[in-house]
Amino acid sequence: MVKLNETYSIKNGIASTIALNLTANYFSLFAIGVLGASNYQIGLISSLPQFVGIFAMFIGSIALGRQAEKKRFTSYSTFFTRLFLLGMFFVIYVPVEYRSWIFVLLVGFMNLPGSFATLSWQSLIGDLIPEHRRSGFFSERNRVLTIIGMIATFIIGLTLQQFNKHDPHPYQALFLIAFLVSLLEVYFLLKHKEAKGKGYKKPFSIKPDFSIFTYKPYFYFLVCGLYFNFGWQMAWPLFSIYQISYAHADGFWISLLTVTNQLAQIISFNWWGRMADKHGNAKMLILVALGMSIAPVSFIASTNLVYITFANGLSGFFLSGTILLLFNQLLEVTKDENRSAYIANYNVLLSVIGFIAPQMGVFLLEATDIQLSMYISTAIRLSSAILFLLFFLYKKNIQAEANKLAG
Repeated sequence: MVKLNETYSIKNGIASTIALNLTANYFSLFAIGVLGASNYQIGLISSLPQFVGIFAMFIGSIALGRQAEKKRFTSYSTFFTRLFLLGMFFVIYVPVEYRSWIFVLLVGFMNLPGSFATLSWQSLIGDLIPEHRRSGFFSERNRVLTIIGMIATFIIGLTLQQFNKHDPHPYQALFLIAFLVSLLEVYFLLKHKEAKGKGYKKPFSIKPDFSIFTYKPYFYFLVCGLYFNFGWQMAWPLFSIYQISYAHADGFWISLLTVTNQLAQIISFNWWGRMADKHGNAKMLILVALGMSIAPVSFIASTNLVYITFANGLSGFFLSGTILLLFNQLLEVTKDENRSAYIANYNVLLSVIGFIAPQMGVFLLEATDIQLSMYISTAIRLSSAILFLLFFLYKKNIQAEANKLAG
């Protein structure tokens, strides 16, 4: 049954990746080039979904805890998330002065069911894939999905190159095609085989479960992960603004930048998986934090798009490790019997960071300049390596004590 679920998980991921690469990569380009969005609105495209996610995670954790079957909750949440793409298709038909704001709101509130889907999928896949298979499976899954995403992005870039960057129709086509592909995404989710008893109902309660924060491995990882994410996510809108407004990238260059990043991820996914198996997730997260600190300062060294493309490739190498290791480490520090609550609380706090950090990045951009803003992001990412080092030493001591007791 594990092999079957792995197969359907990859198929579901392929459909999801195509839908996301058809749309999310071009939200900022569509907002700036077609809708005339401001820097503040571009920042909101990154941060508003996270703000919505704060409340969605509370609701989702309660709702998920009362589900007898996680895969159906995940599937329905995914479907309602993708319905927002149809709203984006029609956004150009509203009055001009409201278009950019409506688009920002659609992107933001799409994360209400999106957060439900993320929370329930993480909990579901944690149940379906045993711990000894996770590093190998997720590194291979991520590699396959990145290949698919790279191909889709490259084709889209070549297609967009044929149109004026202010023409809304190519983007409308992307939104519509992505919605149709997402129907396959839902279908493959429903095909997963969930063991009876894995989904279980809890009595309804709105009282937060703060007891999970007393579990030290989870709490210490939480501190490290949230601090790292603050430095990581504060630069997200800055990258988009720099590429489009400073380096003047069009649809083709945005696609090429994305493809280069994804190609680096494809090459490195298996390596990160092997290193995680050999050295552990905690130890490798130190290297990830050091590597991710290079991205902001390397980006702003030039506005030459060829140079930025290579810099984005270097970023992609460490990004693949970030995605794999953070998720694996989260699963490692959560208890099986209450995994949904651990993941929900992590995602709620991550949503708070995800709302504040991009706004802080845009605030620094408006108050200073793009260079200083990127330097600050680099400094936070770099200092997070120290926290991950302390976390690694803590886990090492815990393991040594356990071995001593066992011996």
